[in-house]
Amino acid sequence: MSDEPRRLGESVDLDGDRVARLLLSRLAEPADTALAHAIATLGPSETVDQLRAGTLAHRGLVNLRARLAVASPDRDLAAGAAVDARFIIPGDAEWPEQVGDLSHADRGEAGAPLGLWLRGPGNLRDLCQRAVAVVGARASTAYGEYVAGELGIGLAERLWTVVSGGAYGIDGTAHRGALAGNGSTIAVLACGVDIAYPRGHTALIHEIAQTGLVISEWPPGCAPMRYRFLVRNRVIAALTAGTVVVEAQLRSGALSTANRARSLDRYVMAVPGPVTSTMSAGTNQLLRQPDVHCVTGVGDVVELVGAIGTDLAPQLALPSDPRDDLDETSRRVLDAVPVRRPAGPASIAVTAGIAPAYVLRALGGLAALGFVERVDAGWRLAKSW
Repeated sequence: MSDEPRRLGESVDLDGDRVARLLLSRLAEPADTALAHAIATLGPSETVDQLRAGTLAHRGLVNLRARLAVASPDRDLAAGAAVDARFIIPGDAEWPEQVGDLSHADRGEAGAPLGLWLRGPGNLRDLCQRAVAVVGARASTAYGEYVAGELGIGLAERLWTVVSGGAYGIDGTAHRGALAGNGSTIAVLACGVDIAYPRGHTALIHEIAQTGLVISEWPPGCAPMRYRFLVRNRVIAALTAGTVVVEAQLRSGALSTANRARSLDRYVMAVPGPVTSTMSAGTNQLLRQPDVHCVTGVGDVVELVGAIGTDLAPQLALPSDPRDDLDETSRRVLDAVPVRRPAGPASIAVTAGIAPAYVLRALGGLAALGFVERVDAGWRLAKSW
């Protein structure tokens, strides 16, 4: 590591922890409950020592010993270095403290990453100070892609980092929007950072790695597997101040990210979609839950996750109507003027319920403004109205 890691305390050996965490991340899948409990009790290095000695009695941990012979932290570091990737752990200056919210080993849960592989020039801790997740369906519609792209651009222009999973559909469109807005974006992968997945996003993943960050819990060379995507989603939720679901079916990985965000007390947002679209069935159902916020643009998102009183969404302007500037008498007279057949002032006065003298005065003003016109048989609406 080129940067001197920030120490949490003199008794903490970050170099030893790093090697131990590298090894353990090769042995176990992320969010392993038994391993999280052992690390919380013994620390990473002692956990590795006891694994090697065979003194850990937990059945799940005993099974990890089968991978010890093929695990090599040095080899993983070399593979990472080949793609300019680095491995960070808790205590490093770049470590985002908010991912610690994932760890509740005392409640039988485990979720905090052992470490994170980073590929790209961005500083993870800094980028996640102002970060929003934008997720959704892979088989997205043109509507969803438009919304996701606009969100990506708008968040980037407001100096918010866009975090997503690099997948087809909404994820990829949100990343591209952030890049188009000259902003920062983070792709959280369910495979090693040296693997571009999906293959069709090879160029996109490479571009993100050149300007922002591509990150993963899995060591280099690890292939994507179905269950790893759900595990990955919890990191997307933890890194950000809130999660926006743009499009999602009733069964969707994006909804799992939203549920994880809710459990972490992050903002959960959803974009309403057409009731006829199966791709919006999940988001529309999500919006029925009381703690989910309806958002229709970047202003709504930033107002929720931003600083109180400063990141306010602009008020939508009502469509202007020249009639809005008329006084009450003139509006009533105008409504009483017929469209086709002209009417005299007396007839208009009866229809409007206003004295003839006031009607004549109002008609003169309305004619000057172009609302009505006088003809031989009386008054009628101007042809432009």
